[in-house]
Amino acid sequence: MADKKAYLKIDGSDESLELPIYEGTIGPDVIDVRSLTAQGKFTYDPGFVSTAACDSKITYIDGGKGVLLHRGYPIEQLADKSDFLEVSFLLLHGELPTKEEKEEFVKTIGSHTMVNEQLASFFKGFRRDAHPMAVMCGVVGALSAFYHDSLDITNAKHREIAAHRLIAKMPTLAAMVYKYNIGQPFMYPRNDLSYSENFLHMMFNTPCEQKPISPVLANAMDKVFLLHADHEQNASTSTVRMAGSTGANPFACIAAGIAALWGPAHGGANEAVLKMLAEIGDESRIDEFMAKAKDKSDPFRLMGFGHRVYKSYDPRAVVMKKCCDEVLLELGLQDDPMLKMAMKLEKIALEDEYFKARGLYPNVDFYSGIILKAIGIPTELFTVIFATGRTPGWIAHWNEMIGGDYRIARPRQLYTGHAKRDYPG
Repeated sequence: MADKKAYLKIDGSDESLELPIYEGTIGPDVIDVRSLTAQGKFTYDPGFVSTAACDSKITYIDGGKGVLLHRGYPIEQLADKSDFLEVSFLLLHGELPTKEEKEEFVKTIGSHTMVNEQLASFFKGFRRDAHPMAVMCGVVGALSAFYHDSLDITNAKHREIAAHRLIAKMPTLAAMVYKYNIGQPFMYPRNDLSYSENFLHMMFNTPCEQKPISPVLANAMDKVFLLHADHEQNASTSTVRMAGSTGANPFACIAAGIAALWGPAHGGANEAVLKMLAEIGDESRIDEFMAKAKDKSDPFRLMGFGHRVYKSYDPRAVVMKKCCDEVLLELGLQDDPMLKMAMKLEKIALEDEYFKARGLYPNVDFYSGIILKAIGIPTELFTVIFATGRTPGWIAHWNEMIGGDYRIARPRQLYTGHAKRDYPG
C-alpha cells in the first residue's frame, strides 16, 4: 500500500489529482500515474527512462554508488563465491540452491544441452557469412517448433522446463553458429564437462582433435556469463517482458530479446571496443586519440569506458579485470600489440583527471572484449556470447511476469501529426 501521496495541479482546473507514492525495498519512490488515464491524460517519457513499467524482485542497481544486486546478493560476492549455473538458479528461484538442489540443477541443465538433430538443417538456409546474431535469432525462435510440451505459459512446470532448455541449449546453439560460419562440423556437447568447459569444447574442438580445456579459460568464460546474467530492466529485458505480455511462447520472447540485444547501443559495446582499438591501430597513436576523446567537437568516442547506468564504476569491471589479467598470463599474450594498447588505455583512463572526474572508468565491456579476443572468439560472435549469458535473466523476468498479475504492454504516444482532414476532390 502507498504510504505517501503526490498531488498534481493542472492549469484550468480547481482540483488537484491525488497520486499514490510507493516505496520499494531500496531505491527511489515511485509515483503511480495509472489514474491519469481516467482524467484523459497520460505521461510523456521517451525511452521510459523515468517510468517503472513493472515491479520486480530479481535485480537492483544503484548506478550512482556502483551497486548491482541479484536477489539481494552483491555481484562481487557472487562472482567470487558462486558460478554461472548457481546464479542462474538464484535468478530463477529467488534463493541460492542447497547442495542437493545445485547438483540436481546442474544435472538437469546437462541433460538438455543437445538440440534436435533436425535443427542442424536450419543452418543450411543461412549464408555462411551471415551475421551470427541473425542466425541466433532464427534458430532460438525455431526452438518453439520442436518443444511443444513446454509452450503452455500458464503451466508453471512448462515454464520451468522451457527455462532449463533455454539455459542449456544457448551455448550449444552459439557454438553451432560459430562452427557453421567457419565451415567446421558441429561438436556435440559433453555432459561430463562444466557449463563453460562444454561451451569452449564445442567452440574449439573438432572430431579430429579434442584438446583439454584450460581451467583458467573456463573460469574466465564462466565469469563472462555470470557477470552478464541479468541487469534489471534494460532494453532487451524490457523487450522480453513486452513480447511476453502478449502471451507469446518463451522461445519467441527470448528471440525478441536477442534481436533487441543485437543493436550496437545495447549488446554491441564489447564488439565496439575491439573496433575502436583497430581504429587506433598502434600504441604510438594513443595520445592522439585521447585528445580526440576529450574534444567535444570530435565524433570519436572512447568505447568501453563509462556506463549509462553506473556513474562511478561498473562493479562487474573489477571482477572482469582480474580475469583479464589471468587470461593474458595463461595465454602468454601480454605482448600482443592490440592487448598492450588496451592495457595502456586502461592505465590512462584510471589515472587521467579528465576521465576520473567524469566517471569514465573501464567497464565490463572493455575487459570482456579483451578476454573474448584473447580466447579466440571472433568479434562478430561477442553479442551471441552476451545473449548466452543474459538468458537466465531474461527467462527469470519473463517467468516473474507470467507468474504474477500482468497485462499486455501498451505504451501511449504524444500525437503530433495532422488532425482529421478530408480526402481531396
